[in-house]
Amino acid sequence: MASSVVRPLQPGIYAPIPTFFAPETEDLDLQSFSSHIIRLAKAGVKPLLSGSMGEAHHLSHAERAALIKTARKALDDAGFTSIPIIAGTGAGSTRETIELSIEAADAGADYAIVICSGYFAGALAGNRKALKAFWTEVAEKSPIPVIIYNYPGASGGIDLDSDLITELAIESPNIAGVKLTCGNVGKLTRITATVSDPSFASLHPRKNPYAPFLALGGFTDFVLPSAFVDAHGAITGLANVAPFAIAKLFELSEQSKKDTSLLPEAQRLQGIIARADYTIAKTSIAGTKFLLEKLYGYGGSPRKPLPPIEADAATAIWEHPHTVELVRLERELSGKL
Repeated sequence: MASSVVRPLQPGIYAPIPTFFAPETEDLDLQSFSSHIIRLAKAGVKPLLSGSMGEAHHLSHAERAALIKTARKALDDAGFTSIPIIAGTGAGSTRETIELSIEAADAGADYAIVICSGYFAGALAGNRKALKAFWTEVAEKSPIPVIIYNYPGASGGIDLDSDLITELAIESPNIAGVKLTCGNVGKLTRITATVSDPSFASLHPRKNPYAPFLALGGFTDFVLPSAFVDAHGAITGLANVAPFAIAKLFELSEQSKKDTSLLPEAQRLQGIIARADYTIAKTSIAGTKFLLEKLYGYGGSPRKPLPPIEADAATAIWEHPHTVELVRLERELSGKL
């Protein structure tokens, strides 16, 4: 079992990787999965496995482990030995979440990202004590550092506030960050006011020195403004579709803090990406998989009962001006016009 992380958790762009399935059997399509991870790695985008985009709730424990092992082998074989793997391990109970975190570490994951199940959201959403206890216990018992996943839309409306997240950052040394798919920029700003302060690391050292506390957005429509409050990037589904464009946006956003002459170009990219993120996100997993099929030749459908995208909706999203503009930008930046 892993006792420490040797692949640092660094600011940047991370993509929640879709899980690809064979069309008839719904078995894992590990070849497409491996190819996609390497495609993103070449653009500077790091993988998160078995998250919402990865249909974690449709995967068995064994399938989750297989994805981690496959990703690690693909990255290592392609020379990306230093790229870490983040694995989703949130489950219905604290007990199973810890179990999945241990299994993820055993399979080769470097970090876990944990959402609180929304099945009992009626009892948990307003119970601050219970929510804090959940992440505290998971972090204490996980062999790898844990990232908080705050996504009200996938957890029955459970939405952690900035005070609770900051408390967890201060009090739980094995918590290594938060992903804010609530999209709340004010919350992000309040969190970074604490965790990005130069004194935070010395006052509240992490259990693992390679795992600083990162505050990450869950969308790409505020990468540029978040850079100016010293956030650390984003974990975003759109990076599956346009990895070069979003990696470039992060790079320019960081550089703009020191060289304001780069700000207009960063703003231009942010506008293109923000519009596309808003439009494409409406089509969810099925829409992302459709776009991957159109662009790269793999994608397929979600596992049932999630339906594939309807034909009319697929045509509309592919022809939408926001998508067209993003695809043009991605092709320019990737050198594949």
